[in-house]
Amino acid sequence: MNLLFTIAHFFDPGGGAFYGSTGPNAQARLQSLRNTITALHQHFGDNQAKLIQTGRTVLEPVNVDKTNNVQVMVATTGDQHLLGELGLSTDYYEHAPTDAEGMHLGFECQKLLRDRLGDFDFYCYLEDDLILQDADFFTKLSWFASHAPADAVLLPNRFELAVGEEHNKLYIDGGISPAIASRWQNIDHRHRIRGKVMGHEIRFEKTNNPHSGCYFLNEGQMRAWCDAPHFLDYDTAFGGPLESAATLGLMKSFHLYKPAARNASFLEVHHSHNRYLGQPLKFNYQADGS
Repeated sequence: MNLLFTIAHFFDPGGGAFYGSTGPNAQARLQSLRNTITALHQHFGDNQAKLIQTGRTVLEPVNVDKTNNVQVMVATTGDQHLLGELGLSTDYYEHAPTDAEGMHLGFECQKLLRDRLGDFDFYCYLEDDLILQDADFFTKLSWFASHAPADAVLLPNRFELAVGEEHNKLYIDGGISPAIASRWQNIDHRHRIRGKVMGHEIRFEKTNNPHSGCYFLNEGQMRAWCDAPHFLDYDTAFGGPLESAATLGLMKSFHLYKPAARNASFLEVHHSHNRYLGQPLKFNYQADGS
């Protein structure tokens, strides 16, 4: 497969620290970006091998059935970025400088994807602290697309990790006011999709918080979005420009699903900047009725 990844990278240490990109910790942000980029090549690139003889190191190519062409583009604005300290060769990424406002870089990534329409199998967007670690990620997306209606898009669940906390893993995109997302989609219409994978039933559901900070569209989906009259309308009504660039255009174009809580890990992405896990949280458990 040919995979195009666009990453919106922005760093402003004086920006108020509500987002990781506007906090004071440059090293943490730098490590997140490095992990985001390198993971794409490590898990989806073709430079993989198996050690078959020790002593005089003999290697064998592996995962040849999943050989991918991985291209990564990092969109930045002005000098508000950390690429100069990244320590990665340009084989890993292409720098795409812009003059956009930092929080609007997601819209610049939409332009990058549109301008390369027809050259790739998947068109992807990631915030700069999201790490993909599932080598079957795009196999799962292709499977979902073959089982779901053409206007259904599957997004991953974001999670955070910690050690020594009450929970080692926390999925962070909880519900928001139903009145917000209901402006653009009815989550009760075609609420659930079911399918079987390796003999197990997997459930996918609409949620009133479809935000994942990322998206992964096949060529048909990307083309349908680009053809929509609202594509690149710069609407920031969903949370703000950062959230809207990742999610609002998709909400206007598709029915958005995520794996249900009972099988949340079916499609997931690691949010490496912990905003919730490690913070004082009060957990009130309720039964999963999905």
